[in-house]
Amino acid sequence: MSFNLTLIAQAVAFALFIWFTVKFVWPPLLRAIEARLKTIADGLAAAEQGRKSLEVSSRQAEQAVQDARGRAAEIVSQAEKRAAQVVEEAKANAKAEGEREKTAAKADIQQEVSRAREKLRDQVAALAVAGAEKILRREVDAKAHAQLLDDIKRQL
Repeated sequence: MSFNLTLIAQAVAFALFIWFTVKFVWPPLLRAIEARLKTIADGLAAAEQGRKSLEVSSRQAEQAVQDARGRAAEIVSQAEKRAAQVVEEAKANAKAEGEREKTAAKADIQQEVSRAREKLRDQVAALAVAGAEKILRREVDAKAHAQLLDDIKRQL
């Protein structure tokens, strides 16, 4: 065989190999590479979208925390106002209760004074009758002189 024929046979075999590769091997490789590129691009797009979503979520979470803090401060403020209001109401109620107790005590004292005066009148009337009895040296009937004793009580 000649060197030229070998070289031509090798060139034809190489051309057939290239044709076979381009026709049957290369398209599946390109499809696999394109699929891989598409998968990588989709993954990068999803990662970018996830990063943006994370930023949005972080901002929303921070806003929610700020809103919650604001609401908490408002609730605390309302609770403090209500506590002050309750204290004022309690003071007013205590003052009113004290006044009622004072009025009731004054009424009780007045009743006791009236009872004591009545009792004292009765005792003074009894002493007056006893004194009159001793002076007159005779017995005075309290039932018979009830009108007289009542007049004395009223005068005292």
